[in-house]
Amino acid sequence: MTEHAIVGGTREDAPAVTGERADLLALLAKARHFLRFPARDLTDEQAGLRTTASELCLGGLIKHVTSCERGWVDFILEGPSAMPDFTAMTEADFQRRADEFRMLPGETLAGVLADYEEVARRTDELVVSLPDLDATQPLPKAPWFQADAHWSARLVLMHIAAETLQHAGHADIIREAMDGAKSMG
Repeated sequence: MTEHAIVGGTREDAPAVTGERADLLALLAKARHFLRFPARDLTDEQAGLRTTASELCLGGLIKHVTSCERGWVDFILEGPSAMPDFTAMTEADFQRRADEFRMLPGETLAGVLADYEEVARRTDELVVSLPDLDATQPLPKAPWFQADAHWSARLVLMHIAAETLQHAGHADIIREAMDGAKSMG
């Protein structure tokens, strides 16, 4: 008989995971919860509202984190070729990146959340199945990365959690500015 547990707070049919991998899944689940929670009970229009001086909206933040998580998982699997050379980005590349931060015509909050859930499921499966969390890849070219640096899969997963938590804080501020709703307190 196979043991079953909640893995990453999302799947009841997954085999039980313990130790470091369980900790990583729990951290990712908590981060994702706090990013999604401010979007509760919102309409598509509300998910696209800018409520602060920044360009950020709740739907756009979730889209951005989805894209980042997808890209970093691809990086773990494929190396730096899975990510753009940030030093050679064109104006069109920057515009596509800017579109990650807003709800575009035809996009729905439900669709954005479903895409995020699919990316999260893929990441969780990788955490469980990756043979070696110490496996490294050279970082892509970017002005914010040290040249010739390498990151382990473990460090990439911690980076995904940190990025998600950073944007969860932004989401909390955006939602509170919208209607006073808070994630905590």
